Amino acid sequence: MTEKVQGPASYFPAMEKKYGRPIGEWQQLVREKRAAEPDAKHMALVSWLKSEHGMGHGHANALVAYVLAAD
Repeated sequence: MTEKVQGPASYFPAMEKKYGRPIGEWQQLVREKRAAEPDAKHMALVSWLKSEHGMGHGHANALVAYVLAAD
């Protein structure tokens, strides 16, 4: 029996379907943005995903939370 994915990663299948990119690409975009702007805070990254990539707030928030926690 497989465990159900919880937390921010639970959004990833829907994000891939809705936005048409593999989650790894989205994670890399966030990492590149952080490299370019090391002082960028969580909500600044969320706002960037929303304005530049048309991502919804919940998806952007989950992605940023996941990347920040992983890094």
